[in-house]
Amino acid sequence: MHTILGAGGVIGTELVKELVSRRETIRLVARNPRASASIVQVVAMDLADLEQTTSAVSGSSVVYVLVGLKYDVNVWREVWPRIMRNAIEACKRANAKLIFFDNVYMYGKVSGPMTEETPFNPSSRKGEIRAQIATMLLDEIKAGSLRALIARSADFYGPAARTSIANILVVDKLARRERAAWLVNDSVPHSFTFTPDAGKSLAMLAASEGSWNQTWHVPTAAQPPTGREFIRLAATRLGVEPRYRVLSPFMLKLAGVFNSDVRELGEMLYQYASPYVFDSTKFTKAFSFEATDYGAGIERTTSTYQAPQ
Repeated sequence: MHTILGAGGVIGTELVKELVSRRETIRLVARNPRASASIVQVVAMDLADLEQTTSAVSGSSVVYVLVGLKYDVNVWREVWPRIMRNAIEACKRANAKLIFFDNVYMYGKVSGPMTEETPFNPSSRKGEIRAQIATMLLDEIKAGSLRALIARSADFYGPAARTSIANILVVDKLARRERAAWLVNDSVPHSFTFTPDAGKSLAMLAASEGSWNQTWHVPTAAQPPTGREFIRLAATRLGVEPRYRVLSPFMLKLAGVFNSDVRELGEMLYQYASPYVFDSTKFTKAFSFEATDYGAGIERTTSTYQAPQ
């Protein structure tokens, strides 16, 4: 049984496709999970509650933590440690392996490519929380009390990735013939993980006996485009002019007065101000898997949008 905690997001959706193709038995767990004919079990649970999490994980062989919380540092500070502790304890009780789908916030501002060996040096409150929960899991691995792995992703984009910055600010806007936007600096490279690649990589990691008790960067195309280049690629695929504006920190601070999500984004703008390069060479070599290049990924993403009139 493969159990997905925090099912329903774009990565979970892509993972389900892969697990179905492999004829795996699947259980989806969330506060309000969506039923599917392909899913054996769909369970509504509160993952901040230990007993409910234990019940949700019971009988599982592999458990994926794909939880997405409200983008609010206070919610993260209160809820994320509880969810991670509960997932770890539940997997211990069920003798299940755990895969945590993580981001790069704990690395902080990095000079050069981010790799699995990049030390934790968070430069944001959200980064501190992500470092805390990742360390919690790594300590369990080191103690030998749990078989687990961390699958870490860059920012992502892809078909139906409606919460992705790239989708929201670029593809969505251009598809509606509106002016696109980029954060802070459009002249530095910024890596993006293609969501179908992320979903497939999680299934591949789960199926490999040699993948456990390690951190992996999920496959992400090398030579990332600058913001300007990403927008031009998307505009070309959509057949529109690459019109856009760069949102300065001051503009975003003003917008944050009226929008809490934008306000919470403020401490993460360092990721867009300087090069953000994500290296997944370890995965590429281990699995002989080449990430989808940006041209093909953007083409697949834009093909899901209705052509502008």
